[in-house]
Amino acid sequence: MTPWVRRLLGANIVVFFLQQTVPSFTEPLVFVPMAVLMRPWSLVTYMFLHAGLMHIAFNMLGLYFFGPRVEARIGSRRFITLYMLAGVSGALFSFLFAPYAGVVGASAAVLGVMLAYAMYWPRDQVLVWGIVPVEIRWLVLITTVLALWSGFGGSRGGVADFAHLGGFAGAFLYIKWIARRPGMVRFERQVAKQTPVVELANWKRVNREKVHEVNRAEVDRILDKINATGMGSLTAQERTFLAHFVPKDDTVM
Repeated sequence: MTPWVRRLLGANIVVFFLQQTVPSFTEPLVFVPMAVLMRPWSLVTYMFLHAGLMHIAFNMLGLYFFGPRVEARIGSRRFITLYMLAGVSGALFSFLFAPYAGVVGASAAVLGVMLAYAMYWPRDQVLVWGIVPVEIRWLVLITTVLALWSGFGGSRGGVADFAHLGGFAGAFLYIKWIARRPGMVRFERQVAKQTPVVELANWKRVNREKVHEVNRAEVDRILDKINATGMGSLTAQERTFLAHFVPKDDTVM
């Protein structure tokens, strides 16, 4: 588990424990849009509060499943910035579109992480309800449409739909900003220029059981990508990465 995912899981669990044991703990930390000038700290504190066991369980599962890979991809500093920015964006959307509703929960921040995951690995599949396989890009789209429909229809059931939309929006803009940073653009161009085209004669002979667990998820993702869209869909970097795990006699430079 990556550093900030571990810290965020721990912080949310500790705060939830305090909510259950200290009756006066929660109320001053809830984000109430119309009271934000009196409680500006609630822009941040609300995302560590939860309304019940199932609420925190779903949010922490999302952070656990999507967070480590995103943090490994963009780095810990950018990951915590993404997380906090998505959470604050969720609060701001609630301020604009649902100013009288109190908001608690890490959903906006976690959905921001999920959106980042979908932007980097859009074809990865998620088992909805543990049964139905759905590509992560479609899951984000479905979640967005449902939040729009529910939000503008009255947000029934106590769901902070506009906070969810704000989390998506904040994360999307931040990932786009990262991609346009001059240093990142120069780095990617330099890597593309220096990376040789690698032909993988027999990628099916990759033995994932011999791949270290640190690299296994990325190997699985690339193999799934080949199965879904063919060898031609791989980037030069993906080919080079996979080549390390193909038997030497199967790799042609």
